[in-house]
Amino acid sequence: MDWKYEDGRIYSIDEKGELMAETTFVFKENGEVDIDHSYVNSVLRGQGVAGKMLEVVAEYLREKGLKTTATCSYANTWLKGHKELYSDIISKDVDDEAIACKIDGKH
Repeated sequence: MDWKYEDGRIYSIDEKGELMAETTFVFKENGEVDIDHSYVNSVLRGQGVAGKMLEVVAEYLREKGLKTTATCSYANTWLKGHKELYSDIISKDVDDEAIACKIDGKH
């Protein structure tokens, strides 16, 4: 996939401009990041795209020297499942983060 990077957003679109995958994140007051949303277009679900997207996000955060938590339930579970591989970017607060599913931009 061809990943595009914006402030607080990493995403991919197809040749028609349709959103295929997206992760959004916000900066918290303590300087850490909260991954608050992840989305994969229904035509790609079940193909490992969400996991690959989180790998891209994790590498981006690593390059920027940022730590993260996740209120997005998928991202939170993914981070907890990859603690050894990404221990340098996962906040000590990841286990205490309140989980909420963000739909249409709202929790």
